[in-house]
Amino acid sequence: MKIMAFLFFSRRGWLLSLLVLLTIRATVSCAAESLGQESLPTLIQEALASNPELKSSEARWKMYVGKSRQAGALEDPMVMFKLQSLLVKEPFSLGGTDSQTAKVIGLSQQLPYWGKRGIREEVARHEAESYRWTIEERKLELSRMVKEVYYQLWAVDKNIGVTEKNIRILGDFVAIAESKYAVGQGVQQDIFKAGLEKSKLFDMQISLKQQRRSLEANLNYLLCRPGTTPVGTIADFTLPTVPFSGEQLGEHALEERPQLKSLDSLARKGEAAHRLAQKEYYPDFTLSAEYMFRREAMGDPGNDMFSLGVTFNLPVHSERRQAMLAESSSENTMAVEELNALKNSISYAIGDTLSRMERRRKLVELYQGGIIPQAEQSLESALISYRVNKVDFLTLLDGRVSLFNYERELYESQADYMMQLARLEATVGRELAGNVK
Repeated sequence: MKIMAFLFFSRRGWLLSLLVLLTIRATVSCAAESLGQESLPTLIQEALASNPELKSSEARWKMYVGKSRQAGALEDPMVMFKLQSLLVKEPFSLGGTDSQTAKVIGLSQQLPYWGKRGIREEVARHEAESYRWTIEERKLELSRMVKEVYYQLWAVDKNIGVTEKNIRILGDFVAIAESKYAVGQGVQQDIFKAGLEKSKLFDMQISLKQQRRSLEANLNYLLCRPGTTPVGTIADFTLPTVPFSGEQLGEHALEERPQLKSLDSLARKGEAAHRLAQKEYYPDFTLSAEYMFRREAMGDPGNDMFSLGVTFNLPVHSERRQAMLAESSSENTMAVEELNALKNSISYAIGDTLSRMERRRKLVELYQGGIIPQAEQSLESALISYRVNKVDFLTLLDGRVSLFNYERELYESQADYMMQLARLEATVGRELAGNVK
């Protein structure tokens, strides 16, 4: 009877072992599979279309475009009507008894000094242009944030799947340990150890699901959707390569990065403002014309008369104009130095991001091509050896923990590579490897 019982439990143990080995290699579906897969380009498009900050920035840009059109326009002409040289003793006679009394109509137009209007329009146009490029920069930043959350969700889903798989594996380990204990080949402590490891995984599973809910809320915030809107699964992907060198990426950034163009527009605005301040040392003019309607009186034939005139200001107060020159010069210097600082920052960011991406790519290749297959083989060997009492249960658990950690690190490396790629694209100002479907 003992021999038959041993054979029964032995066969049961081998079946459980086979089940564990199959479970290790099984593909685990994500918890949110029923919601369908999310499309990254669609998410980005939705974020760009509905984000209120972008809408506000576009309205501000249009406001400054309107200001630029106003800046170069002339002031409205002034029309004047007056009664000239009325008699005090006959104020209501309207000049009927005196030849000097006249009805006058006049027209005047203020004209800035030559070139001022064009420069004012140029200043306003460069300011509006800087806001336009600020909108494009904000779009890049928003796209980057959506991509980062997208790949973080992918990593969390993968970790949830790995955790669920390991919970099932530990359940099988418990069954194997119980079968060995039932026939007197194992110790009860092994069962307790497996149960403790399983409880740890349950704790990790709770944290991961909470993390996914937080990421969903973050994504919904970026897309201006209700915070409780469910987010579906994220499709698997292969790591794309960047088909440009660091020098080429730097050249692309100088040509296409919106923030560089925005600061360049501000620098041009400062230059134009400085030229406008120099023009303030020259006077503005007002041209006027008047026509006087007269009546015959006191032997005067009462011929109509007209007058032409020009007035201009005297730019004698130099303090205000010197302050305007200093202000415009400082504005130009500020924009130029910010532009140089950004160029330096872009050069550093490109080099640093490329090195991080290269490290992550090598780690992914190492995990996929060496470490994880070897860890799987090690766990299989430990499981078989544990069945025949050649290794203890702690060795089996260590093999399971090692494989679990390596799989998590693989997913973290893949997600981080794609997030670094998103940051690189935001730094350069263009797509580098195409959209992930």
